[in-house]
Amino acid sequence: MAAVGRTARGLRRVPSYRPPRAPQREAPPQERERKRRPVRYKLFSLGAGLDMPLLIFILVLLAIGLVMLFSASYAYSYYYYGNSYFFISRQAAFAVFGVVAMLVISTFDYHHFHKLAVVIFGIAVFLLVFLLVCRYAHIESIAPPEGDATRWLDFGIVSFQPSEIAKFGLIVLFAHMISQNLDRMGTFRYGVVPYVGIMGLVAALIFLESHLSATLIILMLGAILMFVGGTKPRWFVIGGIVLGVGLVLLLLTKGGYQMSRITIWLDPFSTELSRDATHQTRQSLYAIGSGGLLGVGLGQSRQKYLYLPEPQNDFIFAIVCEELGMVGALVIIVLFALLIWRGVYISIHAKDKFGMLLGLGITFQVGLQAVLNICVVTNTIPNTGISLPFFSYGGTALLMLLGEMGILLNISRSSNIEKT
Repeated sequence: MAAVGRTARGLRRVPSYRPPRAPQREAPPQERERKRRPVRYKLFSLGAGLDMPLLIFILVLLAIGLVMLFSASYAYSYYYYGNSYFFISRQAAFAVFGVVAMLVISTFDYHHFHKLAVVIFGIAVFLLVFLLVCRYAHIESIAPPEGDATRWLDFGIVSFQPSEIAKFGLIVLFAHMISQNLDRMGTFRYGVVPYVGIMGLVAALIFLESHLSATLIILMLGAILMFVGGTKPRWFVIGGIVLGVGLVLLLLTKGGYQMSRITIWLDPFSTELSRDATHQTRQSLYAIGSGGLLGVGLGQSRQKYLYLPEPQNDFIFAIVCEELGMVGALVIIVLFALLIWRGVYISIHAKDKFGMLLGLGITFQVGLQAVLNICVVTNTIPNTGISLPFFSYGGTALLMLLGEMGILLNISRSSNIEKT
């Protein structure tokens, strides 16, 4: 028996009794093999049900967007195409297909994008290079120019902007890479170099298309994902300084029409500038000012009658402000804010880092496009030619957007949030 000592007060210390531990049962070979196997995800995963608040925000924005697209476009489409329903009929068809695709994709397990990340990004880069080849080879039937820019690939049956695919490709690839290198994202070698190289490649290809807005979105999306992934803040400060100096030098030396847009932005009502150059910005501001607090009424816009060029595209928010007024515009801004809030909430409650990064990338892409479009329409920033999600005309862009919303809904199925 073990010796019995005494405490500081002179009491006898009795050793405590510990029962012998039962021998551990060795797991059978089949169980040990099962533990070593990698986790396999199902191709389709319903989970606990998709997030209803997010779905409602998506459908409400889509419905309002279709109504405003018809209101903004019927005069323009009748004048140029002899059919007031030219734009809305096509957009509505794409919206129906897009909603069906969104619901189907919401059942597709997002973990499979881990395996597809490099493939998706490779396709995006190939399409960007192909567009530039067609541009400099002057194959206008495939890559039609728009002034000094060439942003679209037109294959007759379908036309789209490769930059839209590039945004999604960058999000998927960064989410894939960062989730595999979380412990090393604080280092320069693993947390800065590869991502800056990838962003630089995509941004350069898009900038050569003269598509500045998409270039900025690519850089901002990449920076957001790097920051969330754990890249040290000092690298963003250094990168911002280098990028800012480089952009200023580029605009001063080879700015071209980009520099003229800055001049228009600074004073769109200047008598020294060409009226054609400032026309779109001025008409947009006239529309916003005419709307006042409550607007002139749905369908009653005057600027859409060929005063504001192509009101169904990048400047549709100006028609929203004119017809629905500041109150209506604020309601739409709040809806976008709620969509972004719900997307961020779902993403940060994802069950893994890949889901979190993928969801945040998709959410911030929509948020950045909405913010930049509204800033352009109100002349807060220079005109960069960027569409408003759910509102601007573009069938393939709407399909792409709703597909990404489907991925976000799938993340919500397995997120640690209360389903309603």
